[in-house]
Amino acid sequence: MGCGAGSIAIPLAQAGHPVIAADFSPAMLGTLDAGIEHYRLEGRITPLELAWDDDWDLVGPVAKAVDVAFASRSVTTTNLKGALAKLDRTARRRCAVTMVANSSPRYDLHLMNAIGASVTCSNGFVYAFNILIQMGALPQVTYFESPRRDTFNSLEAGVADFSRMLEHGNEDKVDRLRDYIAQHMIENPHAGEPGSKGVPQGRYMLDHVRKVRWAFIAWEPVSAPST
Repeated sequence: MGCGAGSIAIPLAQAGHPVIAADFSPAMLGTLDAGIEHYRLEGRITPLELAWDDDWDLVGPVAKAVDVAFASRSVTTTNLKGALAKLDRTARRRCAVTMVANSSPRYDLHLMNAIGASVTCSNGFVYAFNILIQMGALPQVTYFESPRRDTFNSLEAGVADFSRMLEHGNEDKVDRLRDYIAQHMIENPHAGEPGSKGVPQGRYMLDHVRKVRWAFIAWEPVSAPST
């Protein structure tokens, strides 16, 4: 669920697994379709336009349709309990979600702390764990960190890019942000190479690695098969 362009669906299909790849975005599914054609995975991946808030009984996969139902970094809904229940009713053997376990991936926590900017950390994974306990599940949690490198071609380009983080009362920290970037920007040895967003990496990067902490929560389905 929340397959995006297929970063997980495509490798699973290449490994021989049939995959239902669901996403609410037609644009993402269009990119997925291109990937399916490129890697010749027709018949292995079934794209499905589906949102968390849709009625899955009408447009989603039927109950117990898959061995494993999961959402990787894509649980974006105001009804977390409903979302977890939908994954649970779809899976026969296993369910899993990956949710952020500190600040939003949009923020560089190291940088924000260095310039005295406030950051709200996400507790969504804690709510998910508690909801699953209430549902009767025995969730298992594993934490891991993913590194990210933000690159840019000039000081002002870096300031413009990182300024997106200065919201919710931090808008007055732009001068501190500029001073920090000026002191900590270094040459990027991989400048010009393909970046994670599909564009060439910039000439500069910061002298620290931005790390995002995630919680991987897995459980055995507790919902009974429909009769």
